[in-house]
Amino acid sequence: MGMAVFTDPLIQALGLTRTQLSMAYLLGTVCSAGLLTRAGRWYDGLGGRITIAAASLALAAMLLFISVSDHLADLMQGSGLFAFCVIMTGYFGVRFFGQGVLTNASRNTLLVWFEKRRGLVTGVRGVFVSLGFSLAPIFLAWQISLFGWRGALWWLALYCTIFAVAAILVIRDNPASCGVRVDGAGHDQDGPAGDTAHNMTLAQARLTPQFWLYTLGLSLHSLFITAITFHVVSIFFAAGRDAGEAFGLFLPVAIVSTSVSLAAAWLADYSPLKPFLLAMLSCIALAGIGLINLHDGWGYWLLVTGLGVAGGLWSVVSNLAFIRCFGALHLGEVTGLVSAAMVLGSAIGPALFSLGLDWSGSYVAAEWLCIALVLPLFIAALLVPQKH
Repeated sequence: MGMAVFTDPLIQALGLTRTQLSMAYLLGTVCSAGLLTRAGRWYDGLGGRITIAAASLALAAMLLFISVSDHLADLMQGSGLFAFCVIMTGYFGVRFFGQGVLTNASRNTLLVWFEKRRGLVTGVRGVFVSLGFSLAPIFLAWQISLFGWRGALWWLALYCTIFAVAAILVIRDNPASCGVRVDGAGHDQDGPAGDTAHNMTLAQARLTPQFWLYTLGLSLHSLFITAITFHVVSIFFAAGRDAGEAFGLFLPVAIVSTSVSLAAAWLADYSPLKPFLLAMLSCIALAGIGLINLHDGWGYWLLVTGLGVAGGLWSVVSNLAFIRCFGALHLGEVTGLVSAAMVLGSAIGPALFSLGLDWSGSYVAAEWLCIALVLPLFIAALLVPQKH
C-alpha cells in the first residue's frame, strides 16, 4: 500500500514508463514470493521476536536503497535497463521483508497466543490492519508533500528501525516462553495447549482443497486491491476524477473495513469460515463492477462498499483459515507458501492493469477479467465441504 503512493514520483525520477515500473514491481515481487516458504521455516525455527526485529531492520535498509535509486541509475548515465534493475531490486526487498516476512511473522506470533478468543483478537488486530492499509496512502501522500518522496522514504526507514527495537523489547514468541497457556488461562510449565489434534505439515496441507480455496481467494483479493492502489490516481483520472478523490477513497474504505472486520471476527468464534470466504469473493466482484462504473456516483460507493467489506473479511479469513485447518505446529511454513501466493497475486495485479491500459486504452478489460476470476472460485468454495 505504501509503495503505490510513490509510483508517480518514481516514474519521474527514474525516467521509466508506467508499464516499465509495473513490470519491475512484478519481477521483484515474484522473486520475493519464491523465498517466502523458506522464510516461513525461519520463523518456525527462530520465533517471532527475532524474525520481526530482523525483518524490520532489513525493510528499513531497502527503503533507504529505494530513496537513492535515481542516483544509482545516474551512475550508468541514465541507462533505462539499469534503472529498471535498481528499482526491481528495491521492490524485491520491500515486498520480501515487508509484506512477506514481517507481515507473516507478526500475524503468526499473535495467533499462537489465542485459541478460544482467536476470532475476537483477530478482529481487534484487523482494526489496525484495515486502518493501516487504508490510511497509509493518505499519510504517505502528506509526507511526500512535506519532505518530498526521498524524505518520506527516510522517515519510513526510521519508523522501521524504531519498531525493530520495540519488537526486541516487548515481543515474546509464545505462551510457553512465559509459562502460561493460550488465552492466558493460568500458569502451565508444560507449554501451550490447543491446535495439536490436526497439525499438518505444508506437504500435507497443500494436498487438501481447502488450502487452495483459501489461498487462491486471498491471492485474488491481493491482486485486485494492489492493482487499484498502484494505479489509483491514473484510474480516477480515466474516470474523470482528480488525485484528491483518488486518495480520499481510502478513508471510507477504512471505516467500512474496520466495522466489518470487528463484526465478522466476533462471529467467526462461533461459525465456520466458509460463509466469510463466499462473502469476500462476492464483494470483490461488486467492487469490480463499481470500478467499471467509477464515473457515476453509485459506482464510486459500490467500489467503497465492495473494497471495505472484502477487506474486513480478508483480515478475518487470512488470520483464521490456516491455523484452524492445519494447526499451529507448522504454521510458519504453511503460511509462508500462502504469503508467497498472495504476494505473487499482488505482483500480477499492477502489471495486468498496466498492460490492459496499453493494449485497450482503458482499465476496463482488466477489471472485467478480475470479476470473471471470481466465478470459478465462488463455485468451488460453495461445493467443497468445509468444517472449520
